[in-house]
Amino acid sequence: MLPYSVSLQALSVNTTNTTNAINGSAPYFTFDGGRTKATTTDSLLGITLSDGTTITPSTNFSTLINPIVLPNVNETFTDVGMLMPVTRNSILLSSLVNARYNYWGDDDGDGQGTRGVTATGRLTVDIRDKNNQTVARNDTLDICNAPYKLVLRNTNGSLTTQYGVPNRSIFTADTVTYYINPTLSAKVCYAKPGLQEGVGRFAGPADMWDTRKGFISQSTSSDSYNLNFPTVGANGLYFDLDIGGSGLLTWAPVTQGGITANMTPNASGTSVRVMLTGPAATNDEQSNDLPGRLQAGIPVLPQIFELEGKDSSGRTVVKYGFVLQKWFVNRGLRTAKAANITAWCASLGYRMIKVNDVTNAVCGNNSYCQGSVGATPPSSGSYYQRRINAGLFSEWGRMLNYSGAGFSNSVYWTSDVTGSRAFYVYAYNGRVYQGNPATGNYHGLCVYP
Repeated sequence: MLPYSVSLQALSVNTTNTTNAINGSAPYFTFDGGRTKATTTDSLLGITLSDGTTITPSTNFSTLINPIVLPNVNETFTDVGMLMPVTRNSILLSSLVNARYNYWGDDDGDGQGTRGVTATGRLTVDIRDKNNQTVARNDTLDICNAPYKLVLRNTNGSLTTQYGVPNRSIFTADTVTYYINPTLSAKVCYAKPGLQEGVGRFAGPADMWDTRKGFISQSTSSDSYNLNFPTVGANGLYFDLDIGGSGLLTWAPVTQGGITANMTPNASGTSVRVMLTGPAATNDEQSNDLPGRLQAGIPVLPQIFELEGKDSSGRTVVKYGFVLQKWFVNRGLRTAKAANITAWCASLGYRMIKVNDVTNAVCGNNSYCQGSVGATPPSSGSYYQRRINAGLFSEWGRMLNYSGAGFSNSVYWTSDVTGSRAFYVYAYNGRVYQGNPATGNYHGLCVYP
């Protein structure tokens, strides 16, 4: 009888134990085979960098001025791990648990079989550059468009297995924004003069001119700095360097041939104002028809300017170079006949401008400008087009907007003639017209050489 009794007791004990719940682990979402497990909203909206660093909303301290930096060069957002499949921008969480993705797991083995696991809710991702342009996961990243903004958001949702305790992970609606920079060296992205008269028909080619940012940097090599803006200048003209991938730097002034470029960075170091100072006519010289050689002198041209941004240790972080080939001196708002302007410029030691010194406008079949010759590369019409090395107005845009530079938006005589008539140019749009040099009173502008 004893053996039978013991066996029954053992059976009774085993039956009692199997009625107690076995506490295991909750099901989770995963995009990397279980290395990263999302059982909370915080982990659901997390990202993982290629070096294994995981960042979640609770550990995300990135900002516009302190972005996350991708670990390796040439990485894209396909190298940033997240629950969103690379080819999608929005997905139902229920799609993540189907056979196509199988982005889930349960360490207890629960959830297998038909309808063994279900999910509710939605996940979306939106990636944009600093200009608010949409970026695809596989797009090549550019430091000039950084920092990038990656926004992950989810609705209320859950992940549930049919059996197991616990058998559910709950996710509450939330949103997180990550600011991210690629690993690329700092560089000057744009040189931005005045942008007015820079869109539509005035806009230069897309590989040279950006209607929102100005001239695109064309060269970082000292032997081809002449490809960059500006190639011509005048006292009081200024432009902004748009810099990607650096913080606040120190910029020392650069003086060449009697012309100085003074730099003033903004508070974050992402932009630097470059002000040109050099020979200019005084009020007395502007008022005098024959003032004599310009007191401020004549610059030595051409001159190469290399601007250097240095960090606190004195290391050069970024450079920008350009070559000034011509220098202009205006007569302020005073107007006169063409011969008077010619003599005034010659007295200063300069010459009166030609059409191709200031505009690249093309006359076409218009009778009012026949015979005029604009700068090259030419515009596509009878107005200037924003191009490098295509004249003062074509490069710098609306001259009146440069406060303190002394320019007018109106008409300037040129030394170009056709028969008994002379050509003049409108500063604000670069159009060329013929006029009677003996009767027309227009503004004066000189150039050297």
